Amino acid sequence: MMTTLYFLWLFLIPLFQILSGYHIFLVSSQCLDDQKSLLLQLKGSLQYDSSFSNKLARWNQNTIECCNWDGVACDLSGHVIALELDYETISGGIENTSALFSLQYLERLNLAYNMFNVGIPVGIANLTNLKYLNLSNAGFVGQIHMMLSRLTKLVTLDLSTLFPDLDQPLKLENPNLSDFIENSTELRELYLDGVDLSSQKTEWCQSLSSYLPNLTVLSLRDCQISGPIDESLYKLLFLSFIRLDRNNLSTTVPEYFAYFSNLTTLILGSCNLHGTFPERIFQVQALEILDLSDNELLSGRIPNFPRNGSLMEISLSYTNFSGSLPESFSNLQNLSRLELSNCNFNGSIPSTMASLKNLVYLDFSFNNFTGFIPYFRQSKKLTYLDLSRNGLTGLLSRAHFEGLSELVYINLGKNLLNGNLPEYIFELPSLQQLILYSNQFVGQVDEFCNASSSLLYTIDLRNNHLNGSIPKSMFEIGRLQELSLSSNFFSGTVTLDLIGRLNNFSRLELSYNNMTVDASRSNSTSFTFPQLSILKLASCRLQKFPDLKNQSRMIHLDLSDNQIWGAIPNWIWGIGSGAPAHLNLSFNQLEYMEQPYNASSNLVVLDLHSNRLKGDLPIPPSSAIYVDYSSNNLNNSIPLDIGSSLPLASFFSVANNSITGIIPESICNLSYLQVLDFSNNALSGTIPQCLLGYSTTLGVLNLGNNRLHGVIPDSFPIGCALKTLDLSENKLQGSLPKSLVNCKLLEVLNAGNNRLVDHFPCMLRNLNSLRVLVLRSNQFSGNLQCEVTINSWSNLQIIDIASNNFTGVLNAEFFSNWRAMMVADDYVETGRNHIQYKFLQLSNLYYQDTVTITNKGMEMKLVKILRVYTSIDFSLNRFKGVIPDTIGNLSSLYVLNLSHNVLEGPIPKSIGKLQKLESLDLSTNHLSGEIPSELASLTFLAALNLSFNKLFGKIPSTNQFQTFSADSFEGNRGLCGFPLNNNCESNGLESLSLLPPTLVPDSDSDDEWKFIFAAVGYVVGAANTISLLWFYEPVKKWFDKHIEKCLLWFSRK
Repeated sequence: MMTTLYFLWLFLIPLFQILSGYHIFLVSSQCLDDQKSLLLQLKGSLQYDSSFSNKLARWNQNTIECCNWDGVACDLSGHVIALELDYETISGGIENTSALFSLQYLERLNLAYNMFNVGIPVGIANLTNLKYLNLSNAGFVGQIHMMLSRLTKLVTLDLSTLFPDLDQPLKLENPNLSDFIENSTELRELYLDGVDLSSQKTEWCQSLSSYLPNLTVLSLRDCQISGPIDESLYKLLFLSFIRLDRNNLSTTVPEYFAYFSNLTTLILGSCNLHGTFPERIFQVQALEILDLSDNELLSGRIPNFPRNGSLMEISLSYTNFSGSLPESFSNLQNLSRLELSNCNFNGSIPSTMASLKNLVYLDFSFNNFTGFIPYFRQSKKLTYLDLSRNGLTGLLSRAHFEGLSELVYINLGKNLLNGNLPEYIFELPSLQQLILYSNQFVGQVDEFCNASSSLLYTIDLRNNHLNGSIPKSMFEIGRLQELSLSSNFFSGTVTLDLIGRLNNFSRLELSYNNMTVDASRSNSTSFTFPQLSILKLASCRLQKFPDLKNQSRMIHLDLSDNQIWGAIPNWIWGIGSGAPAHLNLSFNQLEYMEQPYNASSNLVVLDLHSNRLKGDLPIPPSSAIYVDYSSNNLNNSIPLDIGSSLPLASFFSVANNSITGIIPESICNLSYLQVLDFSNNALSGTIPQCLLGYSTTLGVLNLGNNRLHGVIPDSFPIGCALKTLDLSENKLQGSLPKSLVNCKLLEVLNAGNNRLVDHFPCMLRNLNSLRVLVLRSNQFSGNLQCEVTINSWSNLQIIDIASNNFTGVLNAEFFSNWRAMMVADDYVETGRNHIQYKFLQLSNLYYQDTVTITNKGMEMKLVKILRVYTSIDFSLNRFKGVIPDTIGNLSSLYVLNLSHNVLEGPIPKSIGKLQKLESLDLSTNHLSGEIPSELASLTFLAALNLSFNKLFGKIPSTNQFQTFSADSFEGNRGLCGFPLNNNCESNGLESLSLLPPTLVPDSDSDDEWKFIFAAVGYVVGAANTISLLWFYEPVKKWFDKHIEKCLLWFSRK
């Protein structure tokens, strides 16, 4: 530890010497012999590195005048009154010296930035004339001795440390803060940063206000003090500097801070503050620095600023501040640093900010700003500009950056900026990083001047609409290290030898453009590849591997979605000195591993999916966290010891292969596994019981479409973390395990197409996270009469229980609770609106859920399940009764299939409220009555099937119904009108719509037909004549039509 700290100090010493604000005015006088002797004794007792010493090493006994020694100051009488021994790399000896403590006239002692690693010497208490004591960052540890409180003349005391966590911090426990400062009434500046004051708890305000009435500087950064900030602090009216950051105050900011008229600095970052920040504090005339950053619960708005405000630095980053920015920012002409990132500000950026001539640093990233980017032409000192991740629009022009010769960093990524890129932006003389990713820039990037002298080392233009050739100027920037142009429309051919002369180059991203990357010259002996760390050439029409054998720094290689065929070369495992972390070769035509196969021992991500790999499963490296072998031609069994090969794996997929054999029980040894996908193979045997028992970390388990048999183990543990469980299309038997209720986070449950025998899983009714439930094609039976509560199934959006033996009536309460099917918002189709499982939270990796549904009469796989996609399929069961009116409350329903049941009664008019409905299938039931005219308003309806019911009357003749064929209405003998061939008016059937549903003929009722034949016998002739003609088809049709006329006549009588 001490060696590490030693070198750390050596690195920081020059920096702190520059930043140090302490100065001493040396007084030239004749040095007294006793004072010189004490100084030489002090030098001899201290341990320090003379090669880094700028003071002690130059003290020379042969020099008569000791008052002129570096770091020494004397009064007119020759007494040493000041010692400045900071940054001297002193590591020991101070605890054994008496010489220092004999300098009785000392008024100023500075031992800062050394490496003592001992307690503060008690002997310092003998220096009772001290007015200034600085022991900051000197390596002192442990309890601060009570004897130091004898220094009653102290005006400035600095015991702070920048790194209290590296070693034992100083602490005030016994004595505590109150006892320590009780006699220090002259103290004006107190710096205790990093000193452990936890024993003071919430009483620190009372202690300070009671004993230090003249305090002007209070710095208690990272002292483990607690809130609230007591009102007693208001007594310290002379306070000009308050620093309390990195304490868990958990309180609001007191209003009285606005009454400290001398306040110049207020730093309250990372204090867990909450509530609303008092706006008046912004308007304190003397305030120069305000830092409230990293208080996510602290809200507020920025008020109007008074004229001639003194503010120089404002930092509100990572707070909950909101609202728009005032135009009066222009009153802050001294403002140099403005940090508002990761807040909730909105509206436009005031154009008046362009008048801030002293502005150096501006960060508005991660907000909701809209409108145009103002011109900063008057901000000639601006070096840092970050407006990324907002909603800014408009064009970029030369005028935005003209004259900004000191601008070093520009980040406008993730906005809505459009138009062409001005070449001037690449010509800014000091610019080092240009980040414009994820906008809507278009057109060709023009060549620019002075590329060879440019200071640019990062250019990021990813995810735009740029086209044409990549300008050659980019490859002439000698200092260029990172070039990211992925996901554009760049065209032409890029030869990799263009980067050969860029000696500092480390990152190249050209993926997903319309270009061809020619890697042939990279295999030439005359070509020298720069040492890259990241190379992304996905979808670049590569036909062979670039020669990367000598890449010793490569950590990320993406050659996916190309046309590379044949073998995976064995040299690829040796790039990066055998330490590549990310390798993606997916979506190629690779067939086998070149032998000998020895995967890199440091590989974290290995993605080989969607190739033509065949044979045995390649053994992944033990370091792998993400392994994807899916969609290949692998056809042997999974090695029985696979669990020992993947001790760190979080994602493992071999889906969509032809793998046989059993699921090895060693897979249960993967204690970090979050996603396991073995679907669409030919696996047999049973599901290992331990696999479900280890589901406290497992988030996705997909074993669908295999040949698994047996029962589903009832071993889901308490704390089950599963979000997706897919066991569909196997031969599983038995029932759904009762322990499934332990999976409180479950979103997708698919057990369809098995041989399960069970009742409806009412036990899952309180799983509020459940979004997809598929039980189709099993042997479930019984009714759906669960005891539901107001929150039952509240997030369910897809339910498919088709092809079972369910009976009973449809539960109206079910439909009332499915609030996820009542969402009316139109979501943008982005990844976060799909049902997916995100793992490895620091990465962009996620597992995409899929499900197969029946829509418009056809099975279709939803590869991405939108969180707003909703579907109900109760078909091929034996449900009876009426369709509940509450189904009309499901306003966001896309698919409704109740076909092939025994449902009766009318079609509910409320279905007409399902304005997003695309597919409606009510066929093969006993539904009666007319087709509600309200259905004609379903303008998105693309598939309709009402066939084989007992519907009658005229088919609605609106535009939407004109698009359906006769098949949608066949089997309903009482229906007429287009698209059926029978015309209602010409056949006198238009008035049939007036017929009450109870009098519609029922072909299943023999008694009613006997009554009808007896009533009309005398009108149509002898019964034996009718029976002979009945088998003649034309007569039969004529008879049906005229019988209906007779029924109509009788009904009117």
